[in-house]
Amino acid sequence: MRLKGTSAIVTGAASGFGRGIAEAFAMEGARVMVADIDGAGAGLAAAEIATSGSSVVSLRADVTSRADVAAMVEAAERAFGRIDILVNNARYTHKNQSLLTVTEDEFDLIYAVNVKSIYLSTLAIVPAFERAGGGVIINTASTAGVRPRPGLTWYNGSKGAVITLTRSMAAELAPRNIRVNAINPVIGETGMLEQFMGVPDTPENRAKFVATIPLGRMSRPSDIANAAVFFADPASAFITGVCLDVDGGRCV
Repeated sequence: MRLKGTSAIVTGAASGFGRGIAEAFAMEGARVMVADIDGAGAGLAAAEIATSGSSVVSLRADVTSRADVAAMVEAAERAFGRIDILVNNARYTHKNQSLLTVTEDEFDLIYAVNVKSIYLSTLAIVPAFERAGGGVIINTASTAGVRPRPGLTWYNGSKGAVITLTRSMAAELAPRNIRVNAINPVIGETGMLEQFMGVPDTPENRAKFVATIPLGRMSRPSDIANAAVFFADPASAFITGVCLDVDGGRCV
């Protein structure tokens, strides 16, 4: 098992990419905290993932709250004794629409969930990683931050920020033996699909988006999870500052 003996926190892990990552980590032998603002969903996901035989706990956490993020890290350290991996996966988007019609409240929430959460989690996790002798941060960014398209302008900007933060964090935290990488998924088969498309989720509408992806399909939680396992694996000990497109060729 590639992650045996390690402990991880995955945010936004009640469903979608986050759940896929938590499942893959557990299958690879990691102890996992499933954190999500949906506490009931996190509990259900943790119970189902625990059937793999790994130690899995859940916690309701709002990643935009400094107190919640600090409590999340403290709870994981109590549960597992140490923390080796943090996956900043929680995300939010506005519906695909004109940049002029996104409300200020939506804008603020997008940047709080997608960007401020990384600031808050970094403040909380770095001391824990130092106690453990090092660690790995994995940020879920997006191809939207690499090749932005109309309709998701403010979301695109938030993911561009995640990419820049990942690279800067990697350079600054390297002397502390903390690696920082990011995953850039293309549009995926998750509960947020209709928000990204801006139209009903029908086979016809999916086909329009799939037509822009050379490998001929959308991303799946398992695709993102495989990339996360790669970054978390000790075999990747010399990889940091990488923002990996998991996009079926979309950004080529």
